[in-house]
This record gives sequence, C-alpha cells and structure tokens, in this order.
Amino acid sequence: MARVEPGRGAAGSVAEKQGLKADIVTNQAKTRRRSTKAEQRAETIEQILDEAELLFSKHGLHGVTLKDVAQRVGVHHTLLNYYFEDKKKLFDAVFARRAVVTSTKRMQALDEYDRASDGKPTIEGALHAFLDTDLDLYIHGGDGWKNYGALGAQVANTPEWGAELMDSHFDPVVLRLIDLLKRAMPDCAEEDIFWGYHFVTGALMVTLARTGRIDKLSGGLCKSEDFEAIKARMASFMAAGFMQICNRKA
Repeated sequence: MARVEPGRGAAGSVAEKQGLKADIVTNQAKTRRRSTKAEQRAETIEQILDEAELLFSKHGLHGVTLKDVAQRVGVHHTLLNYYFEDKKKLFDAVFARRAVVTSTKRMQALDEYDRASDGKPTIEGALHAFLDTDLDLYIHGGDGWKNYGALGAQVANTPEWGAELMDSHFDPVVLRLIDLLKRAMPDCAEEDIFWGYHFVTGALMVTLARTGRIDKLSGGLCKSEDFEAIKARMASFMAAGFMQICNRKA
C-alpha cells in the first residue's frame, strides 16, 4: 500500500499543479508586457525618425528643433532627448537608417553584376547596377524614401557637416563602382573616371532633390517626380559621357 506523506495527497498535488500553472501564466504575462513595451518603444522611435526625416528634408538640420519634431509626433520633447540626446544625434540616426539600406542593396547589385558579367563589366552595366538599384527605392518606397532622397541631396551639398556623413556611409559602395568602371575602361585615365563619377553623383543628387525646375522649363513635359523616366535614361546618358571623356583626343 502506497505511503502518503502528511499534508500531501491528491488535494496537495492538485494545488501544486494549479500553482505551477499560475506561475507560468504570470511569467507569460510579464513576457508579453516586456515585449509590448519593447514594441511600443520601437514604434515610437520609428515614428520620431519618420517625422524628423520629413522636417529635415524640408528645412535642413538647422531649420528644425526637437520641439518641432516632438509636436508632430505628439510627445514631449524630453522624450527625444532621452532617445537621441540632441538634435545632431537625431539627424545622424535619421540619415543612417536608410543609408545602410541603399548602400547594402547597391553593393549587392554591383557584386551580382560583377559575377554575371564574368569579370568583363561594361560601363553602362555597372551604372545600371549602381543607379537603378537606388532609384528603385524612390520609385517603390513611398514618401519616406522620397523624403530621404531630398535629405540626402541636402547632405551631399553641405560640406561643413554633410561630407563626413557621405564619406562614412557611401565611400565603400562608390569605390566598388569605381573598381568596375576601371575594369570596363582599362585605358581610361583614372582622373577621368573619378570626374565621370562626380558628374554621375551630381545628376543623381539633383534628381533626388526634386526641385521641380525641369517641370517649369519643359512646360510640364518632364516632371522631377518621374523617377521611372529618369531610370530609363540616366545610366545610358552617363555611360556615353564616360566614353566621350575617356576617348577624347589630347
């Protein structure tokens, strides 16, 4: 006959099981609360970055205050200080968020093109990989990416503080493009290749700024928002320019 310890038995066993279940439920609830808090924090930060991106794209670094951003988000400005410390750190976070996306995608596209070309890249092929991949983000990425494009154009044209951001985020992918262009044009002077890239990035930045100037000049025939039309023309146009400066007679 089984021996039952004092104070234990069927009732005690049931109570222990119920207590264990209660502990599990409590722990699960705590985990959900922690997860919910983390999700809420992530959502708030994302909203702050979105609204700051919009404001910075329109007014620049010095034309926006943390209070401006907080007002659009609907929070007290001290929350922005808590997450980002100051306006410059917020600006850097805004810029870095999408910079890593476009630089990574373009690096992958250039690597894939290099493999597909079997080590024999062409000027236009390399430019398509570099430019089209970036333009696709603005074509399909909605207003957020268009705001980022305008912001990037500002940064690229503000040497006193923008050059460092451009260098740190984009130098590797630019130099990967330069490497492909050098192999596509082995007889071209290196300085001409760098000048050619200078003209490429200038055209790209004007495109991303979406100033509306071409709309007025063309009487509405061309629109600065028409990234599809730009994508269909830019790489071919720039490739012809590279060939011209590299093949010119001394």
